[in-house]
Amino acid sequence: MYKLLSLLRLPTCRTSTSIGSLAIAFNAFLIAQSPSDFGVETGSLLYHSSMTTEKSVEGWIMEGPGKVLFSGEGMSMFSPKQEMHHVYWCPKALPSSFAAQWDMKNLNLEAGLCIVFFAATGLNGEDIMDPSLPERDGTFSQYNNQALKNYHISYYANTPRLPDRPVARLRKNPGKRIVNEGPPGILVSSSQTHRITLIKEEIRIRLYVDERLIIDWEDAGNINGEALGAGKIGLRQMQWTHFRYRNFKVWSLD
Repeated sequence: MYKLLSLLRLPTCRTSTSIGSLAIAFNAFLIAQSPSDFGVETGSLLYHSSMTTEKSVEGWIMEGPGKVLFSGEGMSMFSPKQEMHHVYWCPKALPSSFAAQWDMKNLNLEAGLCIVFFAATGLNGEDIMDPSLPERDGTFSQYNNQALKNYHISYYANTPRLPDRPVARLRKNPGKRIVNEGPPGILVSSSQTHRITLIKEEIRIRLYVDERLIIDWEDAGNINGEALGAGKIGLRQMQWTHFRYRNFKVWSLD
């Protein structure tokens, strides 16, 4: 730690500006992980959004009463008056193997829950936006127990009914089957920016929060049918949640 702080040391100064700059530099170092740090070789960059302007999320689709606002720091997502849960779908269809990363910061430490859906399709392989599928409005059962199949990982969980939940969970849908659990993802007390890394190597699924491995599971095809392959990825928040997102990237894997 001392060596790290030495590398980030600023000229001696007692101003708050210098302290703030050090904190920013230190936090940037902590979230500097790339997929290669976790033992995978990335191929082409399939998708990138800075999430700093409305144009940067062109094609994304919101389901439920979620709202997004933009600044140079990223995209904040929330439900006005904490009305209802919501899901924000990336327009890019992803292959069965990929690595995705995004940075996020909690803007409401009181309560919330964050989920990522991935490998999401209709039950017969339809694109999730296929007009033949039932309409969705953010109600959870529409995503995990009806007309879609997908994996989902809850990596921040601090709801009024279950504050500071001590585990992260991977479920396979439909059916909400818990197939893997791990240590808490984003800690409920943290107001720092964290880097989320989701790696799907065919049947193996891993999720990291910064450098910490939270989920690691292989789908042998003996729960809810065969392992899921290509599909869409989406970010879900429960109604109390207010996070800022930025720098969303997805790569193919070599």
